[in-house]
Amino acid sequence: MICRSFDPVFAPEAEILIVGSMPGAKSLADAQYYAHPRNAFWPILFDVFGVEPTADYEARKRLIRDHGLALWDVAGVCEREGSLDSNMRDIQFNDFSSLYEKCPHIHSVLCNGGTAHSLFLKSGYAGNRTVIRMPSTSPAYTMPYAEKCRIWKETLQTLR
Repeated sequence: MICRSFDPVFAPEAEILIVGSMPGAKSLADAQYYAHPRNAFWPILFDVFGVEPTADYEARKRLIRDHGLALWDVAGVCEREGSLDSNMRDIQFNDFSSLYEKCPHIHSVLCNGGTAHSLFLKSGYAGNRTVIRMPSTSPAYTMPYAEKCRIWKETLQTLR
């Protein structure tokens, strides 16, 4: 099945870009980044920024914009059955140069997991930005939530 990523979420003053690989089946069906209820992405950001958790997707996107972040996926289009990154084929990268033009202050890229990291490096869009592999927020990555949250929080605090 052909999968298409979403538009990026950002404000022009964003300084840190968070990239995933490609939204999973639940996210694609709901047309929302990190829609799977067991994915720790949104809970981690709520904890990091001390924000009351919400399921309201517009409020979640505001959280990204209000904290100097941008959110996108490395793959703009790919072929994949199911949600596993290992099943991604025929990947077409998103055009990060267009995002960098809109967000000229992005100095760091946090890759949500190993596949996002390797794909982002392969895409050639790192430039002179710091690129950091973060623990995946996917439930398939079995690191305990508290450890994932600690690493995300320390990294975001260090880069700000």
